[in-house]
Amino acid sequence: MKNPHAAKLSYRLAWLPGLVNLSVVALRFLERSAGPLVELLIRLALAQAFFVSGVLKAGNWDNALYLAANEYPVSWLDPASAAWLGVLIELAGSVLFAAGLATRLAALALAVLALVIQYSYQSLDTHLFWAALLFWFVVRGAGALSLDRLLAHGLARTAVPFAAAALRLCAGATRWLAPLYSLLLRLWLAVAAVAAAVGFTIAASSGGAIDVAALLPVTSAAAFASPLTLACAALLALGCASRPAALLLMLAVSAERMLGPGVEAYPYWFMALALLTLSGAGPLSLDALVERVLRRRFPQLAGQPAFALDSLPRVVIVGAGFGGLTCAAALTRAPVAVTVIDRHNYHLFQPLLYQVATSGLSPGDIATPVRGLFREHFNVRVLFGEVSGVDHVRQEVLMDGQRVGYDYLVLATGAAHSYFGRDDWAPHAPGLKRVEDATEVRRRLLTAFEQAEVTDDPAEQASLLTFLIVGGGPTGVELAGAIAELAKFGMEKDFRRFDPAASRVILVQSGPRLLPTFAEDLSQRTRQALETLGVEVLVESRVESIDDSGVMVNGKRIAARTVLWAAGVVASPAAAWLGAEADAAGRVKVGPDLSVRGLPGVFAIGDTALANAWNGTPVPGLAPAAKQGGAYVARVIRARVEGRPAPSAFQYQHLGSLATIGRKAAVADFGFVKLHGGLAWWLWGALHLGFLVGLRNRVSVMLDWFWAYLTYRSGTRLITGGGGSQKTGQRHAAARARAAPMRATAHPGGSAARPAVP
Repeated sequence: MKNPHAAKLSYRLAWLPGLVNLSVVALRFLERSAGPLVELLIRLALAQAFFVSGVLKAGNWDNALYLAANEYPVSWLDPASAAWLGVLIELAGSVLFAAGLATRLAALALAVLALVIQYSYQSLDTHLFWAALLFWFVVRGAGALSLDRLLAHGLARTAVPFAAAALRLCAGATRWLAPLYSLLLRLWLAVAAVAAAVGFTIAASSGGAIDVAALLPVTSAAAFASPLTLACAALLALGCASRPAALLLMLAVSAERMLGPGVEAYPYWFMALALLTLSGAGPLSLDALVERVLRRRFPQLAGQPAFALDSLPRVVIVGAGFGGLTCAAALTRAPVAVTVIDRHNYHLFQPLLYQVATSGLSPGDIATPVRGLFREHFNVRVLFGEVSGVDHVRQEVLMDGQRVGYDYLVLATGAAHSYFGRDDWAPHAPGLKRVEDATEVRRRLLTAFEQAEVTDDPAEQASLLTFLIVGGGPTGVELAGAIAELAKFGMEKDFRRFDPAASRVILVQSGPRLLPTFAEDLSQRTRQALETLGVEVLVESRVESIDDSGVMVNGKRIAARTVLWAAGVVASPAAAWLGAEADAAGRVKVGPDLSVRGLPGVFAIGDTALANAWNGTPVPGLAPAAKQGGAYVARVIRARVEGRPAPSAFQYQHLGSLATIGRKAAVADFGFVKLHGGLAWWLWGALHLGFLVGLRNRVSVMLDWFWAYLTYRSGTRLITGGGGSQKTGQRHAAARARAAPMRATAHPGGSAARPAVP
């Protein structure tokens, strides 16, 4: 194992770049989300002031001429022309400025007009702020919420003459002038605040004051002058902690506005400081200098690895499920080089696969690219490939003809369907473990309804509209409830030759009750809720055979063209890779620290492992269990690498079990608390949203659920793959060829006994 001491120093302050990154992300989010809205509000406020002035002048032209001739004459224009030009700028410029159209030109014209008013007519802090804020938009443009931004996307690739050159000019102005203007604005505000404070002191001691009102907004700043103002102004001038300083000045202005007599320019102080709070001090500041120093000290802040990964212990995690991702995420700040290997490039939220299968969600709603989850963590790399074995002697993982070396190996490879030795049933009864499984199930479900619409054979239609689910655990219960709701509420007006609500949904369980891991009273409530939806529940029933036309259960045949498997799983071949001891389901037997027996550097978690860590009983194959196992193994590895004592033996903390049945129907078993009905249903939804990876997925799923709740409709009833209408015609021909024997065994109107899992 490689010596990690060279890398330990970088991790002593690992929290600092993490904190900085978090701060940067938060500030960028604030700037990108609130910044455009603040700029829009400022544009509207400034435009309103000029527009009202223009309307008043246009409504009383004689007064406008008088003002142009006597109050603020322009030496190079006659009064009539000056009045016309002023009104035109105020009206047209304000409208364009508010809409964000030709914003820079409109803002420049309005800013020049404001300066003319300031130095030719009346010196007011308000006029100074008008000009200062308008020049902000001259330099930076209108922002995201503007017509300019919409037009820029099209003009960049258009044949309009000089469009591309104009866009480059604007971008260059923003890139080169924005830092300088931010510096000037900071200095202008800071000097005004300092001058006001100094002027206030002089006035109190000697009876005089310094008159700089024509250049600086000193009059309005004097009202909130204080030692705190001086300190914040100094920080703002230096660009040191400029955002907090600007925020404190905003609070001082607001407090004076609420408690004091009020000054006309206070809203504009607030606007200018809000812009600096959101945008920061810019490159010409101490803040920028400190950031550059931190990025040199911690290269990961600049997008570069902080250390040579070759010098670190190698951790290979096979599987990007709940356990594997949790383990990798917990090691992002550890002095190790992590490699995540998965045969898919995405993490799949398997608990909601049944909703993809029943058209409630799309696959993209419950899948997240793995690579994007670790883009900010440079000690983690992601490999897309199929693992075929492990050479534990040479400490290498075999992947697509390549060898990936490891010092620590974490096997989080999950489980596959188990047909209890009858793998020939698999083509006829698909399960739900992959996206491909879910889309195949969806195709079969929806195709069955489509075929039922075109068939003329009542027996065939009855078989098409019979859906049989094998297995009464959470997946089987959720599938049965979702299919029943889809048929009963989701497509009641979609077909003309049959009533989808007349479909048969059959749930078969080999044991005496559904949800055997739940409390018995919840199992009974689950059965009652399913039967209320019209699901036929068969318990203590055994599946004897499955083919493409039906199922044999307890010696009776049920004609069902759609059979789904939710009865059992078997672990991945991880035990065979290692030559390790395993149980009947293929789970690797692990020790108290979740390491494989005889291989202390190799760990197994989740469905891959058999860990008697739940009060002496095996840990269940649940997402929380996998996450807890992944976090625990990460702690073990980190303790070994850093030379610290290992954590105590792994103990699974069961937080509860949940299963949804249908709309406002679910059960939740937390041991000491048992819930059912609407409350359990809402809780189930909230917890599943929380377990989803990625904000986009959470929002998308929440919106889909909300839409389905309001309308009883789903937006993903798409039939993809499988051969389309040609295959459908072939199946119809085959069905007619065997129509006679099917009529003898289908029992379309009866209540055939249900198959159960052996």
